[in-house]
Amino acid sequence: MTVKGWCPGAYKPMMSGDGLILRVRPRMGRLTREQILGLCAVSADNGNGIIDLTSRANLQLRGITDHAAALDALLALDLLDPTPAAETRRNIVVAPLWSDGDLTHRLHDAICARLHELPALPVKIGIAIDTGAQPILQDTSADFRFERGAEDTLILRADGASGGRAITKATAMDALIELATWCAKHINPQARRVARIVHNTPLPAAWTEARAQTNGDSLAPGPTPVGAAFGAPFGSTDSHALAALVTDSGAKGLRVTPWRVFVLEGAEARDAHGFVTTSGDPLLRTHACPGAPACAAASVGTRTLARALAGTYTDLHVSGCTKGCAHPKAAAMTLVGRDGAYDLVAQGNPWDQPCKRGLSATDLLTLKATPDAL
Repeated sequence: MTVKGWCPGAYKPMMSGDGLILRVRPRMGRLTREQILGLCAVSADNGNGIIDLTSRANLQLRGITDHAAALDALLALDLLDPTPAAETRRNIVVAPLWSDGDLTHRLHDAICARLHELPALPVKIGIAIDTGAQPILQDTSADFRFERGAEDTLILRADGASGGRAITKATAMDALIELATWCAKHINPQARRVARIVHNTPLPAAWTEARAQTNGDSLAPGPTPVGAAFGAPFGSTDSHALAALVTDSGAKGLRVTPWRVFVLEGAEARDAHGFVTTSGDPLLRTHACPGAPACAAASVGTRTLARALAGTYTDLHVSGCTKGCAHPKAAAMTLVGRDGAYDLVAQGNPWDQPCKRGLSATDLLTLKATPDAL
């Protein structure tokens, strides 16, 4: 198994068992109707037709065989930054229910205009713009967080800190540069993300004085103020099915979220084959990577088993290997592929010590009716 240590991009795709993985970072997490239909066509024409929704509200095209042709098509759709360096720096996730010209939109544009002024940082470091009535991105991977504070002020908070610093829209970018510069001075091989830096080195007092709000609810399938939200099981969808849903619904655009849910602007909630349409569906809380044979690191299938076991456990993760790409966190029940069988980790991460080893899919399905036996 090879641990890459980086995430795929558009200019720098990653090889997997089903071909190249190419990641697209939509600006403001939004694609127009023409862009999403064009993206689906790129996936079908240059890949295997599978599109993933990532935990940072990006889109991944899988099985790409002609990288150059895919890049040309995405550039024509205005879905790429002009250079790889610009793409790497624009690592921004926004709360999805923004409106044209609101604070989230204005902050995003102001930050993008001055991203080149940030110090050199590890490529995984990102920014969250979470300035709705309540922050909803607190469980989404980000290092610098723009939020509404407890006193309804705008704050900038370092990930891992309980509080932040009060700012204004006019001072937001200067504050971000200052905080990023402080963090850059404390980065080391053991602390390359801001939460770890803050854990090891206390922030200056000014960066923790403004109280943060408690977390709000993430977006679930159903109606929203901007359109209908749909879930993608395991964060993956077929490009033909997605294109058909966009066309049939009359959607004006698509917004990606970090929760395996997307919003079709102007569309009404409806049943849609292959998509999750109710908030209580257990597939929304079941995690599974593509598994074998799509990923070369995996020795077992994952999603067929995860579908069969969904609902049996309130917090289930089926991982093809110990990397845990689909859910790099602890789960109540984690099944980890090893040498063609499954190890079981209870209340832990895929890389933790298993309590049972060498289980087959048949073993797990047989014991489904009596989960406590596991």
